Amino acid sequence: MLLLWLVTLGWAFSFSLIGVYLSGQVDDYVSVFIRTLLAVLLFAPLLARARPGLGLAIRLAAIGAVQIGLMYLFLFHAFAHLTVPELLLFTTLTPLYVTLIDERILGRRPLPAAWWLAAGLAVAGAMVIRFAGIGSDVLTGFLLIQGANLCFAFGQVWYKRTRLPAALSQVQVFGFFFLGGVLVSGVALVLFGDLGRMPATSVQWGVLLWLGLGASGLGYLGWNIGARMVNTGQLAAMNNMLIPAGIVVNVLIWNRDADWPRLIIGGGIIVLAVWLAGRVRR
Repeated sequence: MLLLWLVTLGWAFSFSLIGVYLSGQVDDYVSVFIRTLLAVLLFAPLLARARPGLGLAIRLAAIGAVQIGLMYLFLFHAFAHLTVPELLLFTTLTPLYVTLIDERILGRRPLPAAWWLAAGLAVAGAMVIRFAGIGSDVLTGFLLIQGANLCFAFGQVWYKRTRLPAALSQVQVFGFFFLGGVLVSGVALVLFGDLGRMPATSVQWGVLLWLGLGASGLGYLGWNIGARMVNTGQLAAMNNMLIPAGIVVNVLIWNRDADWPRLIIGGGIIVLAVWLAGRVRR
């Protein structure tokens, strides 16, 4: 559980850094490709010695292609159709997708009712924090965000259920996860990217280094390892903990305004959801 909390904190900082230093200045597809490529380079020395077998290597690459490759394609296209409050509101459904995929698609047995309740509470808590008026003509953006949510949720559960040989550590083979992601982001860059909007300052390159090596490289490794150590209800609820964490970081570092009563109440509901899920075993 500690790993999920630590990664949530790191990702909370990352959202603010993207918003301040990259968004609108560096092409989104360029940013995604660079950060994914850096993550591959981070694990390259281990990949050179890893022998996971062709089947496992392809499976890990496929998980990465879905969880970060396709997910980012849906996400960045959605920015053209939604305001930021609308986008954040629509991402709150991810805990329900995690629970649904684990039980109905990749699972074999019904999940405890308390885990479904925890997922529902996590959604409710996030909506308390982020709910705002919804503008017109948002259906396309809503569908794109649900595509991103489903990809991220499916990747988490798929990795959680992947059997790894006892002789291999997750760190040794995780580079294959990013190989899948860099393949998809590379294709997206060729098809949709604007190479005229490359990073131009040392600050932008520094942010991308953190995103690639820290938030993506170590972050996704930590999140997916943590996902294998908790139950599905806890994992589902933790997906929405990033919303209050990101807002707190934005307020403390960049002095942005926040609706503190809603933030405290909504954050408390999500913490309750994580606690409830941890109290119930399958």
